Amino acid sequence: MKKQFFSVAVATSVLMAGTSVAQADLLDDVMERGYVQCGVTEGLPGFSSPDDNNNWTGLEVDYCRAMAAAIFDDPEAVRYTPLTTAVRFESLSSGNIDVLSRTTTWTMSRDTDLGISFVGVTFYDGQGFIVREDLGVSSVLDLDGAAVCIQSGTTTELNATDFFASNGMDASNFLTFASRPETVQAYTEGRCDTYTTDASGIAGDRTRFDVPSDHVILPEIISKEPLGPSVRAGDTRWFNVARWVLNAWIGAEELGVTSENVDDMLGSENPEIRRLLGVEGDFGTPIGLSPDWAYRIVSHVGNYGESFEANVGPDTPLGLERGLNALWTDGGIHYPMPIR
Repeated sequence: MKKQFFSVAVATSVLMAGTSVAQADLLDDVMERGYVQCGVTEGLPGFSSPDDNNNWTGLEVDYCRAMAAAIFDDPEAVRYTPLTTAVRFESLSSGNIDVLSRTTTWTMSRDTDLGISFVGVTFYDGQGFIVREDLGVSSVLDLDGAAVCIQSGTTTELNATDFFASNGMDASNFLTFASRPETVQAYTEGRCDTYTTDASGIAGDRTRFDVPSDHVILPEIISKEPLGPSVRAGDTRWFNVARWVLNAWIGAEELGVTSENVDDMLGSENPEIRRLLGVEGDFGTPIGLSPDWAYRIVSHVGNYGESFEANVGPDTPLGLERGLNALWTDGGIHYPMPIR
């Protein structure tokens, strides 16, 4: 028997628009300014979230800190701009921020139509759904006709529409909201049966619920959501800095270089480690940085694996396993490009 769900007719649509701004050489501008302006979420535990003193932490914040460490040898040389989904691309394109590190899915249209360029993937995610346990739902396929809260202007909205259509499910009770906080609030107030977004985001949101165990994340993942940072298109040197910071951050884990052993690793006989840490060759000058730019990242921020475990891993409130986010050598798909 089909489950009966209540219906609420609320719809909000946000039209996103981006305008490109020519950037001659942002790296020089950032160096002269003295800090990186990083666009983040409005607050998502595990990824980018401020404490009561406005100190930001999270996996995506650590990428911003890695950028600052590579450029300034100071991971605190960052200023954070909380951005809604609706304004994130416009903020990047208009020059309000230098880099966007904000749970944003890398898609073809975004990479080619908005005047921005994705530099890689910091988190391989997929779209999930959450319901109250007492609803008695165990599968997304049970949500036919359900009131589904969704943030508008996201790949989430498009994916959910595709999934319901392809499975012959009634999607007439989708409720869209302009921001993530509004979407989550609508769910917690009981205005919808479920809400859907990236599964990692749901896990982060659930940590804030009064009784997290009263809510169940359904098992199905209905999409690919490769989340990663992006920069304005057209500035090759800044793009290279952003891209190779990410590669070095992940590559350090692959080579076993951590914040704890990085100084000892300076004496390693492994050529890959020596190149990473700037002991052998100069891989900083071509991108406008000091030869020890990657050493700075690891010594101040740690490697990617350290950040994952500290912010979203099994021992954090989110409790996420590495899964696809493990290194390719450990069964995952993170594959850093070689520094040589």
